[in-house]
Amino acid sequence: MRIEQLEYLTAVTQHGSLRRASEQLHLSQPALSEAITKLERELRVTLLDRRRSGARISREGRDLLPAMVEVLAAVDRLRVAAGSRLAATRHLRLGTVHGATSTLLVPALREFGERHPGIAVEVLSLQQSQIDEALAEGSLDLGLVNVLCGDDPTAELTGSTLLRGQPVVVLPAGHPLAERGQVGIEDLRRERLVMMRAGHLMHRYVHRVFGTDLPPVRHSTDGAEMGKTLVADGLGVTVLPDYSVHGDPLHRSGLIATRPIAGDRTEIDLVLRQRRSLQTAPAVRDLIDVLVATATRHVEDMAS
Repeated sequence: MRIEQLEYLTAVTQHGSLRRASEQLHLSQPALSEAITKLERELRVTLLDRRRSGARISREGRDLLPAMVEVLAAVDRLRVAAGSRLAATRHLRLGTVHGATSTLLVPALREFGERHPGIAVEVLSLQQSQIDEALAEGSLDLGLVNVLCGDDPTAELTGSTLLRGQPVVVLPAGHPLAERGQVGIEDLRRERLVMMRAGHLMHRYVHRVFGTDLPPVRHSTDGAEMGKTLVADGLGVTVLPDYSVHGDPLHRSGLIATRPIAGDRTEIDLVLRQRRSLQTAPAVRDLIDVLVATATRHVEDMAS
């Protein structure tokens, strides 16, 4: 058994396929596949489910992955302690629904980069179901998802709430509704609405609030960032968690404004998730600490 074989398998789980892993490792697919096949023979376990659509880690592989991660983390610590220039750069992967990208993730990544200049973080914009699936199979290290109160947690994952907020109406500067202290559902129903697409939590929330009688939808988008941009350009109004807007550059510059929804007491959490059974690598723990600290500062800023 060789250390690089363990690194190859974790690379396949992180990147989701042999092809993408081979590109990241600068190794041919046949060579990568053969190295993992040899490891399978030695361990007498099928580590990858090989299909026409690509190879994914098997159930047996997922069971063994925590031990492999622990071994690789120990090797990294040994290399660092020895001052070796050959210490591998850790490549972290984080999935996000863009619930608070500008207000939370961007400053957190900036701080993490200053602490760990040699560690690359790949940010993937995904829907919540995709994030949960990738975390469960080990191809993501961390995930940021929006959760409505009452949503059931995923059994294989553990999560901690970074931010808690409420849905707000996001309006362009100068909109007549911005003169009010809050916006009623009937008032909002008459507006052109920029909706999140199906699969996003705010899509589900809008259908819960309006039922079958939706406002005249003019645009739909995959994320909060584009939604805020469309609102700033006067193409409609949207509904987002307050923490995804307050502190955003468009909000700070006065191009967009928020108002609470009259009579609505819904709470939405921004939750940081990871796989329950995996031993957390030191770099991942550091990123978690930075995200928690950044979220705490954001809450203080919103309250001031």
